[in-house]
Amino acid sequence: MDDPAKPEPLSPDWSPGARSPRVDDGLVLDPDAPLSPFQTSERLSLRSLTYTGTRFPYPVLHDSAQALETHPDVVLMTAAFLIVERSGNEPWTPGGGLQATAHDARRTLAFALAWWEPRNRGLIPYDAETDVDAHTVVAENTSPALAEVAAFAEAAVRLRADRRLNQVEVHDTISRIARAPRLLRGGPDGPEGPRLSDINTHAPGALHPHLDEHGALHFEEPAEDQAAF
Repeated sequence: MDDPAKPEPLSPDWSPGARSPRVDDGLVLDPDAPLSPFQTSERLSLRSLTYTGTRFPYPVLHDSAQALETHPDVVLMTAAFLIVERSGNEPWTPGGGLQATAHDARRTLAFALAWWEPRNRGLIPYDAETDVDAHTVVAENTSPALAEVAAFAEAAVRLRADRRLNQVEVHDTISRIARAPRLLRGGPDGPEGPRLSDINTHAPGALHPHLDEHGALHFEEPAEDQAAF
């Protein structure tokens, strides 16, 4: 899971208000920047990448093919990280927005397991104090849903105990830290803008919790497909 440009921290900070770099902080989008032979080969192999297959509607396929002509250049961006989830045999789905480092995604997952998921499942009341989470409920040992809450608390503890742990399973739902390589198309006029076929495919209310650098709680939609093919 390590990324050469974003190494794992020697002393991981798990506090909710920990300051983290923004995704692409300091990144310069320079298509003429020097490349290694491997990067050159990778960029050339991605120039012809387009959406294909019957799962995509015609407007998406058309715009993707047209981008090869209007914005043929490819800029490889640094990889980002996100939580992906799967319940039973269902498909994998995003469980939150992009994070700058794998540890940021793990910290977000640890918070979600201890704070958000118990509330989302009705195990902790939504109007409970903000400092109430799975850990405090287990410590009080009075909840009628103690066993269910304890499973979330134990998963969060495992995640924090092993800084290389990238997957946990709770109540038949697998949560995994995924690496998301990304690219940006460019042309004579600069980076490619939004396409006519770009739409928000997420159902209303499909929100996930996120803590900012000050420890404030926000809710955001899951990340869209990040590679602009």
